[in-house]
Amino acid sequence: MSESIEKIKCLIIGSGPAGYTAAIYAARANMFPVLYQGEQPGGQLTTTNEVENFPGYPDGITGPDMMIELQKQAERFGTDVRHGWVTKVDFSGDVHKAWINNETEIHADTIIISTGASAIYLGLPSEQKYLKLGGGVSACAICDGFFYRNQDVVIVGAGDSACEEAHYLSKLCKKVTMLVRRDEFRASKIMQDRVKNTVNIEILYNTETEEVLGDGQVVTGVRVKNNITGKLKEIPATGFFVAIGHKPNTEIFKDFLELDKTGYIVNKPGSAKTNIPGVFVSGDAADHVYRQAITAAGTGCMAALDAERYLAATDSTFEVSTSTYN
Repeated sequence: MSESIEKIKCLIIGSGPAGYTAAIYAARANMFPVLYQGEQPGGQLTTTNEVENFPGYPDGITGPDMMIELQKQAERFGTDVRHGWVTKVDFSGDVHKAWINNETEIHADTIIISTGASAIYLGLPSEQKYLKLGGGVSACAICDGFFYRNQDVVIVGAGDSACEEAHYLSKLCKKVTMLVRRDEFRASKIMQDRVKNTVNIEILYNTETEEVLGDGQVVTGVRVKNNITGKLKEIPATGFFVAIGHKPNTEIFKDFLELDKTGYIVNKPGSAKTNIPGVFVSGDAADHVYRQAITAAGTGCMAALDAERYLAATDSTFEVSTSTYN
């Protein structure tokens, strides 16, 4: 083995609630985890202005502040948190290999993948502007819908997730305008019927977003275009929700791990185990259903416990730490 190769017990790829929770448990179990934060340290929550649905924060907390606290907690128990991201892996042999920034090679007894998934946005400059400002653009109705109670909002999408989020918003908001690019939904019949039968949801077919309007700080409306007639229309709204899908950040694992048809890592039921022994997954890299900070944290715990048990079964010198479970 080359002296330039670093050998560790536990490598955690990605930060966010899943990665940091896995790190907390792994560190307490004397696995001496090394965590690489990835291209977006803290994950999707760093773009969330307010988090009010994570237990333990009665007054709420900003996403970036929450990630700072989770990182500090992980470091308190000895996690080695590093900048950089994994650019290549090799799980073909008995040794789990990973390369950092195409340079540093790491051999890990266990690997926990917490790379998450990225929301797909329209890519409009105005959309990105207010997304970065935290002023009214969101890709998670369950996360942010509460902030638009009794207000008018717009949501883009035509699939089951878009219908589900539109219906959720309809319970909170005065009016929900749903923009569907084609002349029909892609959603299942039951989900279509649900939104069509909700009185405060207006559906605009053959409609695309031209621009997200605002006052420089927050969203005030949306300019849309009928893609058949070319007619423009402005819709007053304080919130603009995008529900056109998520892309799991799993591309570098596709040659070794079992993925579903949309790219999410397949875990063995009731565990964080993948098809490769010693490689585990947590958070949104495997979860295309819930995608919440609290569920991501829970699977981070599962991944660390599964990794600890794997080490105990394969390494005679490793002892299970009783502190892990309390």
